This record gives sequence, structure tokens and C-alpha cells, in this order.
Amino acid sequence: MPRYKVMVDDNFHYMEEDERYELGTYHTRAAAIAACRDLVDRWLQEMHEPGVTAEKLYEHYISFGEDPFIVVIEGTDPDAKFSAWTYAKERCAAICRG
Repeated sequence: MPRYKVMVDDNFHYMEEDERYELGTYHTRAAAIAACRDLVDRWLQEMHEPGVTAEKLYEHYISFGEDPFIVVIEGTDPDAKFSAWTYAKERCAAICRG
């Protein structure tokens, strides 16, 4: 039985739970984190344009991007944390640098 669920909020619709959706369920924390990272990476790649700065891409992300987070379905796991905003900031720097 899957132990982790990844839910996704929409930064454009902040605090609007009816805009939230389930990305999927996962048996391991690592798989859930990988799914979160993949979603953020895909969004940033789709929105990136040549010449855009990391700061501008990040501003666009926090205004309009998808914001995945992990929910532990059964039991507890204090290490099942993922900050999409922190990850996006790191990825914006890498994407715009490369």
C-alpha cells in the first residue's frame, strides 16, 4: 500500500483548496520527492526562455507555478518534507546559468 501522496497547489490560486489536485501515490519517500522535483523541473523548463534571469523565472514560478507537497498517508515521517519554492529557486539558478 502506498505510504505517501503528492498533492499540488497552484501558486496563482493561493489558498484555494478547490484548485488542488493529487499528482499520485508512492511507496517510498524518495519516489514522492522525485515526483515533486520532476513536476517543478518540467514547469520551469516549459516556462524558461533564452535570456530570462533566474530571478525573473523564479518570480514567475512563485506567482503561477505548480506547488507540490507530500502528505504521509499512514503513520508519520518527519523527513517527508519538500519545499517546492526552495527547490525552484535552486533550479532557476541552474537553468538560467546553463
